[in-house]
Amino acid sequence: MAEIAVTEVINRLLPLLTEEARLLRGVHTEVEDIKRELSYIQAFLKDADAKAEKGDTISHGPKTWVQELREAAYSIEDLVDEYIHHFANRPRRRGVIFDFLSKVSCLIAKLNPRHEIASKVEDLKLKVQVTNNVPWHDPGVISLFIEEAEIVGIEFPKGELINWLVEGAAERTVISVVGMGGLGKTTLAKKVYDNKKVVERFVCRAWITVSQSFKMEMVLHNMIKKFYEAMKEPIPEGMDAMNEISLIELLKKYLEDKRYAIVFDDVWRLDFWRFIKYVLPENRRGSRVVITTRNVEVGCAIRESRFHHVHNLQPLPPESSWELFCKKAFQGSCCPSELEKISNDIVKRCAGLPLAIVAIGGALSTKQKNELEWQKFNDSLGSQLETNPHLESITKILSLSYNDLPHFLKPCFLYCAIFPEDYSINCAKLIRLWVAEGFVKGEKGVPLEQRAEEYLNELIHRSLVQLSEVDDVGRIRRCKVHDLMREIILKKAEELSFCHVLGDEDSSFNGKFRRGSVQKGTNTIAVDTINRNAQIRSLLLFDIDAVPMLLTGISFTNFKLLKVVDFEDAPLYSIPEDLGNLFHLMYLSLRGTKVKMLPKSIGKLQNLQTLDLKHSPVDALPVEIKKLKKLRHILANSYHVNPEGRFLTPIARGVQIGEGIGSMLDLQKLCHVEANNGRGLIEELGKLRQLRKLGIINLMEEDGPNMCASISNMKYLESLVIFSKDDGILNLQTISDPPRYLRRLGLQGGLSRLPDWLPELRSLVRVFLINSRLSYDPMEVLQALPNLLYLGLSNAYDGECFCFAESWVSETESIMALKIREGGLPVLESLAVETSPQMEVPSGIRLLKNLTRIDFWYVPREFTSSMRPQDDQNYHIVEHVPNVFFHADCRKILRRR
Repeated sequence: MAEIAVTEVINRLLPLLTEEARLLRGVHTEVEDIKRELSYIQAFLKDADAKAEKGDTISHGPKTWVQELREAAYSIEDLVDEYIHHFANRPRRRGVIFDFLSKVSCLIAKLNPRHEIASKVEDLKLKVQVTNNVPWHDPGVISLFIEEAEIVGIEFPKGELINWLVEGAAERTVISVVGMGGLGKTTLAKKVYDNKKVVERFVCRAWITVSQSFKMEMVLHNMIKKFYEAMKEPIPEGMDAMNEISLIELLKKYLEDKRYAIVFDDVWRLDFWRFIKYVLPENRRGSRVVITTRNVEVGCAIRESRFHHVHNLQPLPPESSWELFCKKAFQGSCCPSELEKISNDIVKRCAGLPLAIVAIGGALSTKQKNELEWQKFNDSLGSQLETNPHLESITKILSLSYNDLPHFLKPCFLYCAIFPEDYSINCAKLIRLWVAEGFVKGEKGVPLEQRAEEYLNELIHRSLVQLSEVDDVGRIRRCKVHDLMREIILKKAEELSFCHVLGDEDSSFNGKFRRGSVQKGTNTIAVDTINRNAQIRSLLLFDIDAVPMLLTGISFTNFKLLKVVDFEDAPLYSIPEDLGNLFHLMYLSLRGTKVKMLPKSIGKLQNLQTLDLKHSPVDALPVEIKKLKKLRHILANSYHVNPEGRFLTPIARGVQIGEGIGSMLDLQKLCHVEANNGRGLIEELGKLRQLRKLGIINLMEEDGPNMCASISNMKYLESLVIFSKDDGILNLQTISDPPRYLRRLGLQGGLSRLPDWLPELRSLVRVFLINSRLSYDPMEVLQALPNLLYLGLSNAYDGECFCFAESWVSETESIMALKIREGGLPVLESLAVETSPQMEVPSGIRLLKNLTRIDFWYVPREFTSSMRPQDDQNYHIVEHVPNVFFHADCRKILRRR
């Protein structure tokens, strides 16, 4: 863990030193000496971290040195940032640079004697006191011996796995069971493995525990031994002397005429399956291979096999969680009424994780059955996980996944602890925060945000981060971390001084931290704690009710090293003028606040990457904003329902921005911007060639051609929303080179016809048309989009009917009929339509086989009643759609089927 601090310093310091050595002669030697020393320290820390993760005992001397080293590393980082700030707008002077290099060298030099002493002490301890080390036992082993009566909630997955094993194709079939640590994968697999049907069908079978540190030769030895033992045959002589190739040949020959079953439990590496699949013969005798893994990527790799099944093991539902908890905490008896509330709170924190429920229930079974005692336990669960021997298994099993992370992912995952418990994290925000914090390594030709998204996907694949919400293009919108995993990483983060959570109950913390998360109200203690940490890098607020008091106690002038300021949804009405003193600031969020105006000093924030003003009253950006050349995200869109309550015709508002935006060449997102400034602004947009998302409000008809010319330059654009002024005409016919990666398109305003370039956008997955008032049927164009998943239509067509694709299905003559033809919109999943009073139920909906949701807006009561299950008239049309909504307006759902 300590290596994280030094890595951050190296990432900040080395580029600076290299640049100074290039600019000024005579400092090259000093720079190389510092680089060399930092490399030595980093190598030592990697070794110390590895020993700690394996459970090896590390003596007090090295531990103290590691802690001091971490503090020194942070001091160096502070020194670097202060140096950069000091010379941001001043010429470099040789004397000052030598003084800076000297200070850095001294901080490192002070550590060298401690480094040598600590290493020698550790070596001596390992040599003469190795017998005193406490052996580390794999807590997962106990899962193999849990009695059937102690298990709840696995009947369905158990039956499904047994069926896959004993029935199905004669070809070798591979089954993977995927889920986070502690979810019960091993327990489930073992109960299936020992099931009577499975035992009778597979005489030749083996159970192999793989784990993180497997050696393939040892795995092959164990497989041969287990198979021979199952068949009650003597193990071949000389096997111990065989090399890997000989073992594979022996194993393949032995299994080639047998129906075998083998379980590989706790597989961590993709390369394990890529190797072992060639060892196991495909002999068409009904053989089965089962893999349990925490890693989604490993679990899905079996799809390379023609015959496969993937079972994503889910957390226990609330009823089963409660049953299991009562079994452990009350030995199967009913929960006393006075403990029901606190017990439910504890079970909820376990979030369906059987390991946690069993361990915590067992710990509580030893305590007095009174509410105060149990409440104390719940309030101190974070420290209980570290000190209570009953909960040791939770910490060890969940920590395995963290310890297995590559070093560059550890700070990203630790950062998730900064959010409150049970918090649904906005993934786009998380990605922007990681980039601002400097956690994401740059790669030529790949945007930092794309790289960060790959980091997030890796954490999800490793079952460390859980999906909460996915958008219509398959990207993760929201995620969360299991509450108990959060407790574990929060403890690690605090040990590292990586971050600290401040709440009303926090009254005695005197330590240092790099990032502060203020949660659940504010008081003078939080202000005092922050004031004692002038070197703080990030300040994030959650569920705060007194921000003005907080800001009166804190001046930005005292926190010149801040990189992240996140005041989202805080009751904040203004921002101090000294905001401009935050030279290092990279992330500023005033989303959902009451702030109406930004100070002019914002123009001094030369390193700002993200400016988030969503859902705030800010309606104009200061002219000084054009000085911010490193901005990557300007987020200022705000939607609200119009007075008539019409959901599909929202009123959108953007921000006014002056000329000069064309100099922000790194911009990735710009939404929404008022187009009222006319041609100058529209033409400048064409210089923003890295844009991925663009929103324009109040576009005039005469500015359409210039808008088209600018869009033609945006090769990477993925999302485009354009609203005309006062629902006037959108003149968008002349985009000569439409962005081929565009996935979302929203147009509000009159269209004489759909743009000619629209059919070229083969990647489109989401389209909405509002107040288009087309004179011809737009479905002739839309039905040809092969990947369209979502379609929203409101006042889009002035004709009599909409028709979807190849051959007529509905021949209704009613006004504004929605006619759907066979073959149209083959993958459409969601359809939203604003109806008219005369509209009939579109019978062709039954042809849209992939629909999962339909929203009908402003429907007459007769329209709704005709689709009730008990009504034979039209229910069959929507019977296959899981979710059908009928809305009177956006505030009221008439009926949900």
